[in-house]
Amino acid sequence: MAWSGSKIFRQYVADIADNITAMDWVTDALVKATLWDTDVVPDNDVTAANSAYAAGQWVSAGNEVFDGAEWAVAGVNLASRTIDVSVADFVSLRAANTASGTSATLLVFFGCMVYDDTITTPVADQGFCYNYFGGTQSITDGTMTILWHANGVMRYTL
Repeated sequence: MAWSGSKIFRQYVADIADNITAMDWVTDALVKATLWDTDVVPDNDVTAANSAYAAGQWVSAGNEVFDGAEWAVAGVNLASRTIDVSVADFVSLRAANTASGTSATLLVFFGCMVYDDTITTPVADQGFCYNYFGGTQSITDGTMTILWHANGVMRYTL
């Protein structure tokens, strides 16, 4: 199935609940967003290993969209990460809007994958979620900014 929505990786939730992984939204040094073309077929039901950056559906060769230092290979770090529990029945993982450099050329991308680039075990670079941008996006010699939704990068409904 092609890009059609945003999802949290099921295995990420299971691994946190079962204390298998030490992914930490707020304090891990590097939580990154990578950009992807339409050849990626996002699936939130894959194993932890296949949700990781440069593995499974997220193999970077030919599918990741980047522009050198403007939007680096392996993604851009999300800043000001927080966890918001201020609204009943919801937990939102938030971050500041994420931007490229000022002269980025990023052609034909559909969404991003957010992953933890700090942990190495049990799975290096395990994914948190992927976010669909609603269709084809491109920018030529400008600043590309991910404006995270008011509900956060990802949101749990309880």
